[in-house]
Amino acid sequence: MKVGVSSYSFGQYMGKTGANIFQVIDKAKELGFAAIEFIDVYAPEGKCKIEQAKEIKAYAADKDIAISSYTIGADLLNNDPEEQFEDLKKQLAIAQALGVTCMRHDITGGYPASKKTERGFDDCIKIVAPRARRVTDYAETLGIKTMFENHGFFCQDSDRVEKLLNAVGSDNFGLLLDMGNFLCADDDPAKAVGKLLPYTIHVHVKDFFVRDGKLPNPGMGWFCSRSGNYLRGTIVGQGNVPVQQCIRTLLNGGYKGCFSIEFEGCEDNIFALQAGLDNLQRSFPD
Repeated sequence: MKVGVSSYSFGQYMGKTGANIFQVIDKAKELGFAAIEFIDVYAPEGKCKIEQAKEIKAYAADKDIAISSYTIGADLLNNDPEEQFEDLKKQLAIAQALGVTCMRHDITGGYPASKKTERGFDDCIKIVAPRARRVTDYAETLGIKTMFENHGFFCQDSDRVEKLLNAVGSDNFGLLLDMGNFLCADDDPAKAVGKLLPYTIHVHVKDFFVRDGKLPNPGMGWFCSRSGNYLRGTIVGQGNVPVQQCIRTLLNGGYKGCFSIEFEGCEDNIFALQAGLDNLQRSFPD
């Protein structure tokens, strides 16, 4: 099993040290990760993103660390559909330059969806599904699968996720499954993973502490789920997400992709990634 890490997980480290993306690759390799995924590509002044992506690809190859995925934002619900499509085509060119075979784009940035009229989830699907299908049809010509992630509250619980996947209805379109994020919509991660396994292209391993919403607010570092339970990101294997059960379900179901740690807790960045990697590796069967 290939264990990777999201560049997003190094945000605290980059803020403290001023490390650039190449130094993040070095650190990921030093910690023992076999793969890394990137959240957008930022190019220095005077250099285009395609050129930067090619340099990142070459550097990662030299360090013998795979690039597992590329992740960017999007809003297929509220943005101008033609402008958004053209922007995603540019992002797919960057993904191609990185050498990845899958790219995650958001479906929308928020919910409720519109200030002008009230729209339920099923109404929104009618808008976003054909737009996502158009993007993935184009991506398929480049040899890239597109996916969205169960995050952002709008489409985070397994029922909504499955409904959108089936509405798009393309074998080239699937899910970046984040096993922790289901808790943000008060969904049982173990059940959700079992339900969405057939659609899964890439996996984020994330952990949360959970406290009942009837208890007092725990304070700094915590946020609320959709129904008001308290969550705080933490080291993989130390929280309340049934990580081992989710991994066992994925492997038994035939998942052969990367397991990518995404850390967003309060603990020291590098310690948390090292401890999470150790816990995750011990979660795999011998």
